[in-house]
Amino acid sequence: MTAAPDLAPAWAPPSELLRRTLRRHASGVTVVTVPGPAGFTATSFTSVSLEPALVSFCLSSTASTAPAVRTAEVFAVHVLGAGQEDLARAFARSGADRFAGVDWTPAAGGVPLLAGVPAWLTARPELIREVGDHLLVVGRVLDAGGPADAAPLIHHDGGFGTFAALPDREG
Repeated sequence: MTAAPDLAPAWAPPSELLRRTLRRHASGVTVVTVPGPAGFTATSFTSVSLEPALVSFCLSSTASTAPAVRTAEVFAVHVLGAGQEDLARAFARSGADRFAGVDWTPAAGGVPLLAGVPAWLTARPELIREVGDHLLVVGRVLDAGGPADAAPLIHHDGGFGTFAALPDREG
């Protein structure tokens, strides 16, 4: 099997092949926060295990929030909904106060909980490991909440969108 010619030229380095390939992968958008407050936008959030309840995310080792993440005793993951692109962009911005104008309250351990998100959870880091040029963080879920009343915010090919269900094709 060979790569499609329009995906990437054969001479492209592996990092470019990975970047171009993953632009084709749609992912949910989250904001991860830690006490400080500090936070960042992440599309690398995923579940790891149900028993025990574990989740993970990745963050560049050189990100401005990496030191706060490394020392945090708790973190929160906020699942963003359709219409929250501005929040996603605010927490993706470098060199700015990402919490300016954002409604949030401190939860247990001082972790910021953002208001108005469809879903959130808090977790205690179980594993923080450098993998390549990123930190892999695995956490044990402590609490969760939110109204779960909005379509998800999706990131794909450098832009934001949302989800529309396809018609049921059964029967």
